[in-house]
Amino acid sequence: MFKLNGTIFMPPVLTLIGIPGLESVQFWIGIPFCAMYIIALFGNSLLLVIIKSERSLHEPMYLFLAMLGATDIALSTCILPKMLGIFWFHLPDTYFDACLFQMWLIHTFQCIESGILLAMALDRYVAICDPLRHATIFTYHFLTQIGVGVMLRAALLGAPCLILIKCRLKHFRTTVVSHSYCEHMAIVKLAAEDIRVNKIYGLFVAFTILGFDIIFITLSYIRIFITVFNLPQREARLKAFNTCIAHICVFLEFYLLGFFSFFTHRFGFHIPPYIHILLSNLYLLVPPLLNPIVYGVKTKQIRDRVSKVFHSKDSS
Repeated sequence: MFKLNGTIFMPPVLTLIGIPGLESVQFWIGIPFCAMYIIALFGNSLLLVIIKSERSLHEPMYLFLAMLGATDIALSTCILPKMLGIFWFHLPDTYFDACLFQMWLIHTFQCIESGILLAMALDRYVAICDPLRHATIFTYHFLTQIGVGVMLRAALLGAPCLILIKCRLKHFRTTVVSHSYCEHMAIVKLAAEDIRVNKIYGLFVAFTILGFDIIFITLSYIRIFITVFNLPQREARLKAFNTCIAHICVFLEFYLLGFFSFFTHRFGFHIPPYIHILLSNLYLLVPPLLNPIVYGVKTKQIRDRVSKVFHSKDSS
């Protein structure tokens, strides 16, 4: 490792310390995190199996839900194994390029999840506000285009964050990352050079993707509520509203946790560092845990299929 004027030139290895200030209890923190990961894997995998095996669930709403479940599995798997390696086995070191790759994967899957939530909101909007055209608009071909578009948007907008770090930042004050995973700003702040471009682009991506998605999701649900409340029959209003409750819960859970974590990390200067890290961890771990539970409880078709699976196992 080459040092120049007290700085480190292009370090090959970074050290993740986990949760600063809570190093002595990280082993115990890893237990509920591991439990959340196992439940998230089981719940989302079960969701994928049910949607794949039941032809009656091969509809846009459930196919989007399958995309969300696959994204949740990938997102939590990007984080937990390395995090538990730090907490339980004292393996904090990671190659610099591997750390950048993890950072890109995390932010890419976050953006994909946001895009899928937007697609789900638009699906409910057309299904409730213009039901006669729903089948002609949301064809399998259009769903494929949405899936590819969401992935490309996330991957292409996230790639410059990685490139700007790799190509612009050569000298680092330290190789110790005060985080439990490779987060963009946590890596950028290690640099001994001007990081304004990196900060500005990070904010640009956050507000371009999340801001755009939140605005259109909110407008979709406002229009949905107006349509639902104008329905003449009470039963029709309840049925239409019930199809949206699970989506609204997941939407609020994802974006409220995300914005709280985002703003405390950048502007909460008086908040202890371990609060920042815990919030960041929960933002990435709670949605994959809760999403299959919310949809399993609030969606009758999925609830019926899950009970059918377990009852058939009991009878056998």
